[in-house]
Amino acid sequence: MMSERGRTTQFSRREFLAAVTIATGFPNLFPVPHRAADGWDVYIIDFNDMGERVGRVHVPKVVKTEAEWRRTLTPLAFAVTRLADTERPFTGAYWNLHATGIFRCVCCGTALFRSAHKFDSGTGWPSFTEPIAKENVVGPRALNPGAEATEVTCHRCDAHLGDLFDDGPAPTGLRYCIDSAALRFVKAG
Repeated sequence: MMSERGRTTQFSRREFLAAVTIATGFPNLFPVPHRAADGWDVYIIDFNDMGERVGRVHVPKVVKTEAEWRRTLTPLAFAVTRLADTERPFTGAYWNLHATGIFRCVCCGTALFRSAHKFDSGTGWPSFTEPIAKENVVGPRALNPGAEATEVTCHRCDAHLGDLFDDGPAPTGLRYCIDSAALRFVKAG
């Protein structure tokens, strides 16, 4: 995981594909974010705290200034989620957690992972075979031009969560290697 992530003002690949899709008359081919007065709106899958699917919801993209993020997050959570830093292995709150529940984004509360999909990867970070809903997680993408595409982010607020690798167990073969500092655990019941 990298220590800093650069942002550009260019179109993202999704925004470019959405524009091409609309221009070519295939509006349902790709999910298209909608422009709200104060930022982009996105679709996510909402879950209650019991982990039950509530449904697909249209929500505003969470956009804050660096100062606002610093006021609402711990220094470590800010470094991980906003600067793409990483916590040291075997130090996070959830790497060895075995309780039943769901993991939400520490920045915006979006449901990201289920404890049922968590496994012990031996890496010292919480690892999951799949997200709670593919619509809620973006990636993998590259942190920098020319870098390997592994970064995973929250769809609603762009928080850096961790990385995705293809060395996980069955049935997916995937390992979402996620920083505890990017998550908030909600225990079932």
